Amino acid sequence: MDFETNSFLSPRLRGMVLFFLAIAITLTALTTSANGAQKKGEGPMFTREGELLMPKNFRHWVFIGAPVTPNDMNNGKAAFPEFHHVYINPVSFAAYRKSGKLPDGTILVKELASVGAKSAVSGNGYFPGEFIGVATAVKDSKRFAKEPGNWAYFSFMGTDGKALAKAKMQPTPACNECHQKNAAADWVFSQFYPVLRAAK
Repeated sequence: MDFETNSFLSPRLRGMVLFFLAIAITLTALTTSANGAQKKGEGPMFTREGELLMPKNFRHWVFIGAPVTPNDMNNGKAAFPEFHHVYINPVSFAAYRKSGKLPDGTILVKELASVGAKSAVSGNGYFPGEFIGVATAVKDSKRFAKEPGNWAYFSFMGTDGKALAKAKMQPTPACNECHQKNAAADWVFSQFYPVLRAAK
């Protein structure tokens, strides 16, 4: 028998099989993405010790709001006097738009910026100054099964004002209890994020 001419799959047939296999893989990936699963780099990444790695390129994610509670309006003693620029990873935002619920793998990044100038050509107000830190919230029903709402909170605040490369989970009372008591839905302060309200 001539193996070259009578192989199990001819070169042309092998090519067709590979072509349709590539289509199947692509469709599977698109379906997975539509259902809210996280692609590598778009969701939270952890070390073996359970520390959260600083999310990369989060400023390219979906920007949902920038609340600020300045000292000037809180008798000089605001709990959080800086701007909170908040971002959500795109895959989770797409799932939220579809279902109205934040899926596992959702990560919210809060980048803190100081209050800078208080006047501009447009008038008086509060304007962001310098970046001073990063904090995050991550939803994961398996990893954080014992945490209220399955949310965990991480602070990347370094002592020198620079963000840390990785962070340990904050104790539950530090953040989670306030979110549980005061957030509008699913432990998220969506009452202050019009982008989330509009998407839902």
